Amino acid sequence: MRSCSIVLILLICLIPFHTTAQNISIELNKNWQFKNQKENKWYKATVPGTVHTDLLANKLIPDPYFRDNESKLQWIDKADWEYKTVFNVDDQTFIKKNIELVFDGLDTYTDVFLNGKLILQADNMFRGWTIDVKPFIKRTNNVLLIRFASAQNKVDSIAKSKLPLILPDNNRVYVRKAQFQFGWDWGPKFVGFGIWKKVYLKVAEVKRSTAINNDHNSIVKLIQQKDSIGTSFYFEKNGKPIYAKGANWIPGDVFLPRLKRDDYRKMLLSAKDANMNMLRVWGGGVYEANDFYDLCDSLGIMVWQDFMFAGGMYPGDDAFMNNVREEVKYQIERLKDHPCIVLWCGNNEVEEAWKNWGWQNQFNLHGNDSAKVWNDYKRLFQDSLKKWVDEFDGTRPYVSTSPKNGWGRKESFTEGDSHYWGVWWGLEDWETFENKTGRFVSEYGMQAMPNWNTIKSFTDPSDRYLQSPVIRSHQKASDGFKKLEHYLTRYFIDSAKLSRLSLEDYTYLSQCMQYYILKNSIAVHRSKYPANMGTLLWQLNDCWPVTSWSITDYSRQPKAAWYAVREAYRDDVLPVKDAVYPKDLVLQKPEFAIFTSPNSVSITSSVAVKYVYLAIKDKDLSFSDNYFDLKPGETKIIKTNKTINLPDLKIKSLYDILNAQ
Repeated sequence: MRSCSIVLILLICLIPFHTTAQNISIELNKNWQFKNQKENKWYKATVPGTVHTDLLANKLIPDPYFRDNESKLQWIDKADWEYKTVFNVDDQTFIKKNIELVFDGLDTYTDVFLNGKLILQADNMFRGWTIDVKPFIKRTNNVLLIRFASAQNKVDSIAKSKLPLILPDNNRVYVRKAQFQFGWDWGPKFVGFGIWKKVYLKVAEVKRSTAINNDHNSIVKLIQQKDSIGTSFYFEKNGKPIYAKGANWIPGDVFLPRLKRDDYRKMLLSAKDANMNMLRVWGGGVYEANDFYDLCDSLGIMVWQDFMFAGGMYPGDDAFMNNVREEVKYQIERLKDHPCIVLWCGNNEVEEAWKNWGWQNQFNLHGNDSAKVWNDYKRLFQDSLKKWVDEFDGTRPYVSTSPKNGWGRKESFTEGDSHYWGVWWGLEDWETFENKTGRFVSEYGMQAMPNWNTIKSFTDPSDRYLQSPVIRSHQKASDGFKKLEHYLTRYFIDSAKLSRLSLEDYTYLSQCMQYYILKNSIAVHRSKYPANMGTLLWQLNDCWPVTSWSITDYSRQPKAAWYAVREAYRDDVLPVKDAVYPKDLVLQKPEFAIFTSPNSVSITSSVAVKYVYLAIKDKDLSFSDNYFDLKPGETKIIKTNKTINLPDLKIKSLYDILNAQ
């Protein structure tokens, strides 16, 4: 026993240690007020929070997501706002030598005053801020005041000062702020303000030593090697290749502080339950909350982590670069101990856009202007970010952009990762993947309407027809319904019948179509193994109620395609492509025998039936399966999280839609 103890002591002595301060945190999240800087009346505020949710809580605005309220609330982003609180410090805290004020997140342009003294000017949503406040703090009645300047006004002003140079393709590129807040093709425009993460006092206490773990991520590697096709792109764990099955992740709400740990758990379980092993945190959103990465660690979900740059050419001046360096340092140091993170990626679709989207002509970038914009790109994404990742992490790979090549280039199928949007944007059939599947398909997808209960949540009954302005305002994609109808008529229904569908039936059919196309696209991708080593569909989730490419909508409930993806991503059975288009099926009218029991439903059909859909008004009720097929006489038992009252259950199948008068 004695010799074993000596060996153990020697081993412990070889473990590297570092010394950190053990801190006491005192949260300052109570008694906040806010107001428009041009007005005098203060209102109660919630911290962490946003100005939109504070206005809503005080009944000063309608629900931003309801009907077409988005367009009526754009004035909020053009105003300036301020927040304040008054707090005391207890005697034990006040006598400490080191007292710091910490902001985990300020969105975005802020002047912070403590007892009338300007102590911070912040300009980056993605950085934490720590200020020594010992010289300014009092025992009682400390006044903390935060003035938020309009980010929209700020970026417009910066952009104007740079004329005639115009950076593609939105003034948002000048601010280090969640880019999707300026509007996206699945999201509304709510630029916003707020103390969006915790604010607290930090008091340094005693020192302690902790072990450093430098090997947490050494088991997962990115393999890019020349081969007979081009260059591989896949991940390897413990020396074994991994086929990545997953999705792209966008923020779960426009108003980020609404998201709690239970929301993250529900969304991430929906990924895990769909047999996903990877999520790509998309570069137009945010570096996610700690809860997100903790849950990915525990669920065994790998994370492809973009840095927060998307769809634009970014400045290259020293002030911007220094700001980004501090952002990267802060975020890597915050996140690097999470084993789930397997890759850092510089940006989303910036290099592809520069090379393929015609920005040079659109924004008159030629000669020296074009050279400057491209050189700034290379400085940030090809040089600096790589250096900073090596400096602050040193264990994970870095790629400068996603995708490596645009979907119109032949190299996108032979090397690197691929975003293939010929299906959807190019109106190509899903069968095109037979010849155009990349080595690692990190984006592709198909739209569908949100669930019917979700549509009802943001509409009045008078809005519930396809051409209504409200329904159209919750479809952000260019020609979105035109593209949907192209695919619906291609695979499911003739245009005359389609034009007669109710919105509810149109919703159902759009979800069947998304199911069908994702199932078959994944089947093709997986059939290309091992040339293809990953398929990450666009997208897992939504940030508000909208028609989009998501497979779970803003209610966190699955759309039809989620059930298709769950089957297509199974490890034990490879998906099989459909041999017949749904519109060419010969369907007979089914007669269903349905029985309910506690927490289950059993259903039998008299004939073969496609896309059987069970619906109930209770938005919290979930089914273990839905949009399924049945053979004649086959009985299927569906588990539910609640007991169903049979008269409340609605059932629909593809026959009902294709044979409707």
